[in-house]
Amino acid sequence: MSRGTLFDKVWDLHAARTLPSGQTQLFIGLHLIHEVTTPQAFSMLKDRNLKVLYPERTIATVDHIVPTENQARPFADPLAEAMMQALENNCQEHNIRFYNVGSGNQGIVHVIAPELGLTQPGMTIACGDSHTSTHGAFGAIAFGIGTSQVRDVLASQTLALAKLKVRRVEVNGSLQPGVYAKDVILHVIRKLGVQGGVGHAYEFAGTTFEQMDMEERMTVCNMAIEGGARCGYVNPDRVTFDYLKDREFSPKGADWDRAVAWWTGLASDADAVYDDVVVFDAADIAPTVTWGITPGQGIGVNETIPIAEMLPEAERPIARDAYLYMDLAPGTPIEGTKIDVCFIGSCTNGRISDLREAAKVARGHRVAAGIKAFVVPGSEQVKRQAEAEGLDRVFVAAGFEWREPGCSMCLAMNPDKLEGRQISASSSNRNFKGRQGSASGRTLLMSPAMVAAAAIAGRVTDVRGLI
Repeated sequence: MSRGTLFDKVWDLHAARTLPSGQTQLFIGLHLIHEVTTPQAFSMLKDRNLKVLYPERTIATVDHIVPTENQARPFADPLAEAMMQALENNCQEHNIRFYNVGSGNQGIVHVIAPELGLTQPGMTIACGDSHTSTHGAFGAIAFGIGTSQVRDVLASQTLALAKLKVRRVEVNGSLQPGVYAKDVILHVIRKLGVQGGVGHAYEFAGTTFEQMDMEERMTVCNMAIEGGARCGYVNPDRVTFDYLKDREFSPKGADWDRAVAWWTGLASDADAVYDDVVVFDAADIAPTVTWGITPGQGIGVNETIPIAEMLPEAERPIARDAYLYMDLAPGTPIEGTKIDVCFIGSCTNGRISDLREAAKVARGHRVAAGIKAFVVPGSEQVKRQAEAEGLDRVFVAAGFEWREPGCSMCLAMNPDKLEGRQISASSSNRNFKGRQGSASGRTLLMSPAMVAAAAIAGRVTDVRGLI
């Protein structure tokens, strides 16, 4: 059993009691909500005549269903408009802080909380969204939860959870040019599997993560869930503190100094005990592309699609399913695969650093004929910053569409959808069947820079030839 890790320390600090089931009743310091998983939760409160226990600990925004082209109200989609109105009414009724469209701080929930300084080391964080693990980049324990659990947090500010094992995922060395945080996490998931982290928290450690900035760490922790882990985190350090300093909700003055001292002590002890340790070499990681129907089906851009008979026996059935669905032949190179749509954005890769890297690739080039390519900033803050730096002009000059903030084509609960058998190069986090809005649409996951390269070439291409 793990001992002395950040996970153990934060868990113990927030454990209210042990329940008869053996689970821990865990206090949740920050609850993030959006329009999709809350209407039913608030209805359940109303049915029981309950109020939100600590409304000041809940923060709301809209992201999943928000159009990224025309955001005029009412929305063209009646269901999206109804969900918007429900969240607006529930936040008003329960006195919950709400960052609506046009507030200046609206955006994808996992983008706005860090940029506002709401996400801090040592916190327990919950949100009705799978990719809440993003916030672990700050040394927090962050869980994606279901609608009934959203209700539980609103009513009691606690969750019933079983304590996880802790696996240290260590990556050492410097990344090659053209290799990014997205490639690191796709490589880890490829090696450990999409079920490899079940029952675990992943502690991302080693010199590679120490060299990453906070936005890169967020990308890695965001996709810990895709490797089966319940959460992922990085120990807080000077990089963390420099990012948080002077953010709107960060401590100020003497409180800041006290907070940094406390945060520093939360890091895993030098002699911490882990349930498991795995080690990777950054030199082995190449620009990575998924070829199949799970995030674990990824390969280096210069590799060929694996042959089922050469895979572990347990992986062969889903590989054969992927060949049929993706219409890709085993043994053929992934590089050169034709693309129809290129999407840069999402809670994984919609931050300012992601847009900067993609713009470096796009600058001076043109999107290939017949390719639909668009860029969706992760928040209104990111959009303002990108426009101040002229990144929007770089993208538009290259033939990309420049959009308003939202989740967009990551899961397509809005007008941004694939059509028919289109295949997309996407900087998002999931490549499941039908994930991007078409029951037969196909998704190749890759870094924002690789998406930009694919848009220019009209096919999967190695970004290292363009930087």
